[in-house]
Amino acid sequence: MMRDRQLFFGLLLILTFVSLHKLCYCDDQTVSCESFDEPFGGSWIVSKNGDYEAYGGIKFENVDASLNQIGLNEGNKRITKTTLVEALKDEREDVIQAWYMDDNQEDQRLPHHKDPKEFLSLDKLAELGVLSWRLDADHYETDEELKKIRESGGYSYMDFCEVCPEKLQNYEEKVKSFFEEHLHTDEEIRYCVAGSGYFDVRDRNEAWIRVWVKKGGMIVFPAGIYHRFTVDSDNYIKAMRLFAGGPVWTPYNRPHDHLPARKEYVDNFVNKAFNASA
Repeated sequence: MMRDRQLFFGLLLILTFVSLHKLCYCDDQTVSCESFDEPFGGSWIVSKNGDYEAYGGIKFENVDASLNQIGLNEGNKRITKTTLVEALKDEREDVIQAWYMDDNQEDQRLPHHKDPKEFLSLDKLAELGVLSWRLDADHYETDEELKKIRESGGYSYMDFCEVCPEKLQNYEEKVKSFFEEHLHTDEEIRYCVAGSGYFDVRDRNEAWIRVWVKKGGMIVFPAGIYHRFTVDSDNYIKAMRLFAGGPVWTPYNRPHDHLPARKEYVDNFVNKAFNASA
């Protein structure tokens, strides 16, 4: 009997140990870590909820290496909310956030989150060809990072656009026209130096993604991508506009699928993705 009890409690201890390593919650359960292999091996998925849901999901291929990467000692396997969030934080998300939109047709200036909210990482946004940076908007005249971006992209032309009732004639009409789904035959580069606004793009399945760009956020939309713009409820944004060569203002409202720029976009960012997953 004693031997059977020892075996039972020994087995229970092993199962508890494995279970705790398969599902490890931080103190307030805001951040959770799920392991699908034996303790601290294989793949982990880090998911965030509550205040941290904007950071999306990140997959760890090697847990031990990842723990060392975020500054935890090899012998210390405890992951706290603070160490994990700080280590995984994408600083761009302080000024740029992306999420899937609901189907509600009310005021375009509202966030239009789904219920529950469904955020998208900026790395996932880049898979659609949409690139982003966080820059120093208070010192854009002397910002070396901005200078490098302009040089690498050949963005020789620069001007500013302020969208607000006081600065833009026929404001309401213009805001509605900006919200018409369209594409350009050249890149669209916008750097928010004050205020904020929403840029919406389609994913590969035609679902709308809302991209909220605030002061310090810079975003580049590839030629041929369907998109639209609106101010948010603050009704103000001041954006730097960059172009390679002379400015190209012409919007082509959807549908303009026959344009070479659209065909090239579909080939590079839609068809390739579908072919890779087939």
